[in-house]
Amino acid sequence: MSELRNRLSKKELKEKIQEDTTPRNTLSFYKYFPIAETQEFRDTLFVNFDKLGVYGRVYVASEGINAQINVPSENLAALKEYIYSIPELNELRLNIAYEDNNKAFYVLKVKVRKKIVADGIEIEDFNPSDKGTYLKATEFNELAKDGETVIVDMRNHYEYEVGHFKNAIEVPSDTFRDQLPMAEKMLQDKKDKNIIMYCTGGIRCEKASAYLKYKGFEKVYHVEGGIINYSNQAKEQDLENKFIGRNFVFDDRMAERISDDVIASCHQCGEPHDLHTNCANSGCHLLFLQCDACKEKMQNCCSQECQDILELPEEEQKKIRQGKDRGIMIFNKSKDALKERFRQGE
Repeated sequence: MSELRNRLSKKELKEKIQEDTTPRNTLSFYKYFPIAETQEFRDTLFVNFDKLGVYGRVYVASEGINAQINVPSENLAALKEYIYSIPELNELRLNIAYEDNNKAFYVLKVKVRKKIVADGIEIEDFNPSDKGTYLKATEFNELAKDGETVIVDMRNHYEYEVGHFKNAIEVPSDTFRDQLPMAEKMLQDKKDKNIIMYCTGGIRCEKASAYLKYKGFEKVYHVEGGIINYSNQAKEQDLENKFIGRNFVFDDRMAERISDDVIASCHQCGEPHDLHTNCANSGCHLLFLQCDACKEKMQNCCSQECQDILELPEEEQKKIRQGKDRGIMIFNKSKDALKERFRQGE
C-alpha cells in the first residue's frame, strides 16, 4: 500500500517537479454531499491518487470534497474512471485549467477539515445543496446583457483586483466568511433583480447562492464551474468572453491569463502589472503585485525593511522570524500599515 503522507522535503519535491518533463493536466472539482467516515474516505482517496501520480490539494469534510490537482496526462482517463467509480461523484464536472504550465503542484496533500470552504455558517437547517440556478457561458452572456442584472464576485479582493467579469461588483473582504453577511447586506435593495454569483471554480459561489436563497432571495444564479469552466466554454463555442484580465488560482501558477487586458498595477510603482508574488523574506511572505523592475530593484521584497533582512545571514534571519506574528499577509489597499511598507521601498 502507498504511504498515506509525503516523505520528501518541500525543497526536494519542488526540485523534482521542476526537473520532470512529464506532460500533466491541471484540474479542479468539488461536490457537496454527506461523508460519514471522513478519515477513511481521505485515506482511500490518497492511496488511489498517489498511485496515479496525482499532485495537488484536496480537502475532505462531512459536507463534501474540494480538490485542485494535476495528473500525468497519460493517467487522466484512469483518474476520471476512479473518480466516477465513487457513486456520489459519478459524472461529476471536472474543471480543466484554462492555461497550464505542468508545474501547478509538486506534492499531494489530502486533508480532513471541518468544512471544505470556511464560511462561518452555523445554521442548523442550512442546506448548501439548495443552490441557485446554474448558468452555462451562453446563458450567462445572455442574462448579463440586461442592465438590471447584478453580477457579484464572491472572491477575495486580491483575486478581483487582477481580473473579473465586466460590470461585476466586489464584496470587499479578506475572507469568504465575512463576505456572506456583507453580500446579503449589499444586495438587500436588489431582491427583485436577477443576481448572478461567481468565483474561481464554482465552490464558493455555489454555497453563496444557497446562502442567499436561505435568506429569502429568489432570482439567484451562479456560473456553473466558475471562471474556469466559463472561459473554457467561451473558447470552445467561440463566444465573447466577458471576463477581463487574469483569473487568480491557488497554486504555483498564481494566475491564468484570460484576456490581454491588464487592469491592475504594481503595488510599489503603480505601473500596469497583474501577476502576484510573495515577498522573498520568508519571515514576511506577503502576497502582493510587483512588476519586474521593482522586483529587480527590491530583490523581490515588499519593503526596504524586508530587503535589509534578506541580506542578513540565514541564522540571523531565523532569529528575527522566531515568535513573530505574521498576521494577514496579503496586500490590502485599505490597510494603511501595509501601504506604508511599500512607501518605505521607494
